[in-house]
Amino acid sequence: MRSKFDEQLKMLSSEMIIMSNMIEKAIQEAIDALFSQNVEKARQIMKDDELVDQEQKKIENICFQLLIQQQPVARDLRTITAAMKMVTDMERIGDQAADISELTIILAQSPYKMKEDNIRKMSAETIIMLLHAVEAYVEKDIEKAREVIEHDDIVDDLFVKVKTDLIEVMQNNTDYEEQAADLLMVNKYLERIGDHATNIAEWVIFSLDDHMKEIK
Repeated sequence: MRSKFDEQLKMLSSEMIIMSNMIEKAIQEAIDALFSQNVEKARQIMKDDELVDQEQKKIENICFQLLIQQQPVARDLRTITAAMKMVTDMERIGDQAADISELTIILAQSPYKMKEDNIRKMSAETIIMLLHAVEAYVEKDIEKAREVIEHDDIVDDLFVKVKTDLIEVMQNNTDYEEQAADLLMVNKYLERIGDHATNIAEWVIFSLDDHMKEIK
């Protein structure tokens, strides 16, 4: 019975990796669509968000099966609970990518006034955080999870830089105020992705650290 339980735990880890890869692709393509002003790609990303939702339900079903098939020991219970909490944050990251794509459709109407470098850097850093957080869960690496939390400072610094750049555009180019305001929302969505990746890492620590169960 335990061997079957362990196999299902491995399946859970595999599906978590699949979902993280889906979201990584969504973030990357959302930013690519944003700066290439590719409306069709943006619409496809919004449509594909349904696949992320389906993967979330698949993982939740695995978790429920693990809970009802055998009384999990404390460590197993924390592993399963963490996965259920993590996929909620992962699904919300998918939503943020879809939200960016929705703005892309609006922003595609005129050329950009600001440089894209810092927004691209910010999206790349959030992807690193997401992938490393899920890797930490699968590899049971608590130090990697802690590094993800520290990494959020990089995203926060880039958030401030992008915000400063956009405010400058709004002050100096009144014709681009609306565009800058929409890009401020993109900036905010990326910051939220970093926050969700931090949450994921915190749940990894919860699953691995016996003392964390008293905090959550």
